[in-house]
Amino acid sequence: MLRFPFGMPITPVQQQDTSPKRIFVLGVYASAVHARWVDDSGKTLINALAVASEPEIFWRGDDAGSVIERIPIPPGAGRLIAASKRLNGPSGDALDSMFLEPLGSTRGDAWLCDLLPESRCNPKQRAAIKREYDPRRDALGLPDYDFPPVPAILATEERRLAIQREIIAASPEVLITLGDLPLKWFTSHYGSHTTLGVYGRTIETYGRLHDLVIAGHALKLLPLVHPRQAARLGAHSAKWSKLHAHWMKHVQTKAQLQQESEHLA
Repeated sequence: MLRFPFGMPITPVQQQDTSPKRIFVLGVYASAVHARWVDDSGKTLINALAVASEPEIFWRGDDAGSVIERIPIPPGAGRLIAASKRLNGPSGDALDSMFLEPLGSTRGDAWLCDLLPESRCNPKQRAAIKREYDPRRDALGLPDYDFPPVPAILATEERRLAIQREIIAASPEVLITLGDLPLKWFTSHYGSHTTLGVYGRTIETYGRLHDLVIAGHALKLLPLVHPRQAARLGAHSAKWSKLHAHWMKHVQTKAQLQQESEHLA
């Protein structure tokens, strides 16, 4: 079984409300609950260590402390404290306020999905674990972990067909893709472009609806940036952030969706 440092299992994070939804959102891979790891003297060893699977898909950081408190820590290994709000659930917050709300929608209207439903270890996280956790593992009896990196293939054929089944079950009017990777690894198999830039890099072209058919289900594709770009979380492109900000305020996608709903009705 895949496990985080300190031993918690890495479990799939998937949509729980499986009733039909008007919007389907496809992201990249699940995030994790992050803790600040400090030693017994109070010195910070790792500022944001992934230690548990998110309680829900596109988690908003709620109750991070209660999740972390349930993780057993061997004597002498210090303690885990919930990392800052900006490190727990920021993409979930951004999804709500910067993607769904501009469309006049809430999570109740949306089916959320990722190419990879389990968390993956990025290079910075891997380096921090190797630097601080690995040397203490034998000395302090810390649990082994198996926290795989982001794979070269983000969606196998088996996974693509599983996502397709979720879309058919959701029966959405609109499929929102977050960034390039959902386009490359999923929708391109149904005729979409493989990158967001092809759909529009200007305020006149970004955030428009496009026709798409998935397994016989006709819908509108709405290719948008990843929440980390929109909310300027860490490394990001200022140009894409500005385009999305303009879309939020000025592009009448909400009106377009209303027209589509009336047409389908």
